[in-house]
Amino acid sequence: MIWSKKHILDIASLSRDEISMILETASGLKEISERPIKKVPTLRGKTVVLFFMEPSTRTRISFDIAAKRLSADSISIAASSSSIIKGETLIDTARNIEAMRPDIIVIRHSSAGAPHLLAQNLSVSIVNAGDGMHAHPTQALLDMMTVKEIKKDFTNLKVAIIGDIAHSRVARSNIIGFSRMGANVTIAGPPTMIPAGIEALGTTIAKNVDEAIEDADVIMMLRIQKERQKSFLMPSEREYAVRFGLNRSRLQRIRSDALILHPGPINRGIEIAPEAADGPHSIILDQVTNGVALRMAVFYLLAGGIRNADSD
Repeated sequence: MIWSKKHILDIASLSRDEISMILETASGLKEISERPIKKVPTLRGKTVVLFFMEPSTRTRISFDIAAKRLSADSISIAASSSSIIKGETLIDTARNIEAMRPDIIVIRHSSAGAPHLLAQNLSVSIVNAGDGMHAHPTQALLDMMTVKEIKKDFTNLKVAIIGDIAHSRVARSNIIGFSRMGANVTIAGPPTMIPAGIEALGTTIAKNVDEAIEDADVIMMLRIQKERQKSFLMPSEREYAVRFGLNRSRLQRIRSDALILHPGPINRGIEIAPEAADGPHSIILDQVTNGVALRMAVFYLLAGGIRNADSD
């Protein structure tokens, strides 16, 4: 298969074969991070701009390390240090960045559709590092990579996603991704945090958390995204922890081979108990490790891999 896409904007625009190609490429690149010298010359001479208009730790650092592992030059721009705070529009700022001839712009933005806007107006490759409540494609891809390493196949895998679904771009991307690869995705959370029509993405809604995690192969816990809520949609965090958290009691009832994931940052004692976050079921730190390899694969395919001349 020849890679034919110019941008990575969302999971919905990726075919099953394209997702498989990204995961296989990431798997092959992962061993670079285990070498004494963690660097290859693959993208020497390429420039990646990390244009982050929202706070980020794992994602920004992961993209930065991924670029450097492939010998690309990586430059970070934050909202506080960009001309946007002086009144410049996003498009004008992005066009000025493009005029300096980078090869890839990675953007995180609070507004859904911002990466798509750049892709329509710029000639450089765009990677979506999270846009509003819409999509976070590389997070979903690294989650799928981490699960595949252990479960080997997605077919009929039971995936439960628990928590603040309404405000989670990670949830939307994972629902689409896992279901497209053949898994059965179930969601659960407070009714106030379950958006209407979410089933259209390829999921079913469980009556409660206990039903969702029963016999689940994969359990993904999400934090409450207070920064995206106009007001807290639960009476208290304590009630949320009891009714919707992966607490010690629920942990004792999950499958012996179940995997626990969390996109981070985690809120210990609220959506996930320390015993769940740090226990033998947890592959949370494996997600972080795989984030570097997955983003290396994205950079390689966009800037270093074979791409059709008439790519989108």
